[in-house]
Amino acid sequence: MKLGISSYSLYQAFTAGEMTVPDMIDFAASIGAEHIEIVPLGFNLSQDKQLLADIKSRAQQCRVELSNYAIGANFADLDQQALEHEIERVKKEVDIAAELGIKRMRHDVASSADRSISNFLKQLPQLTYACQQIADYAQSYGITTSVENHGYFVQHSDRVQSLVEQVNRENFRTTLDIGNFLCVDEAVHSGVSNNLSFASIVHFKDFYYRQASYLGGEGWFQTSHGNWLRGAIVGHGDIDIVNVISYMKRAGYDGHVTIEFEGMEPCKQGTKLGFDYVRKLWHSL
Repeated sequence: MKLGISSYSLYQAFTAGEMTVPDMIDFAASIGAEHIEIVPLGFNLSQDKQLLADIKSRAQQCRVELSNYAIGANFADLDQQALEHEIERVKKEVDIAAELGIKRMRHDVASSADRSISNFLKQLPQLTYACQQIADYAQSYGITTSVENHGYFVQHSDRVQSLVEQVNRENFRTTLDIGNFLCVDEAVHSGVSNNLSFASIVHFKDFYYRQASYLGGEGWFQTSHGNWLRGAIVGHGDIDIVNVISYMKRAGYDGHVTIEFEGMEPCKQGTKLGFDYVRKLWHSL
């Protein structure tokens, strides 16, 4: 298992002007991370080639692998012209991943106001076509593309699994986020066990969970069925991390694992505590 962090975990410090992207790589190295995922929120590598070069150089200096490149995308509810334009845009992001030397890339596939299963089935052929086009393009670089279980519309494990199977490309998988199943009120163990065999990389995230009768408040957001979630340090929330790691080890998963922190605590502290917890737990079970 290779344990690392996502640059998204440090977004709080980035937006406050306390860290640059190369600083995030330094931080990853300082806590013992073997890899870092690059999530271009607040910066655009297609418009900042110097930053792209700096990221690649700093990762080499720190001996931290650039493991995944994660971007947004939407192929739902588009006419053919708009669909092709979005596909071409994502292909240009594949070029950036290739420039960074990254071999895994997550792109979103859809968001829709109508999150029903009937609309998902209606959109599935178009989503499949788009993902096939991008995966085929990425194959020339040796890059594996993936869909993450998030965004409510393609978040349930069976919807993710359906898309991966329909795309039917060896280099199209899923970025499996253990916490995101809760956003659509799916049990974490069920989601992980359904999709682990399709995973190119696994995100460890944690949430505090409250039922719909809870009043919410700052930092809380609602699931698809009206329950409440708030980001937590991995190991501090309500997800049974011990059970997840035990299952992953029994299943023989030995790939990349990434800590994602989106809680209210200071992000460097929250990221490190979650990283240390998973590292210790993984080696003790």
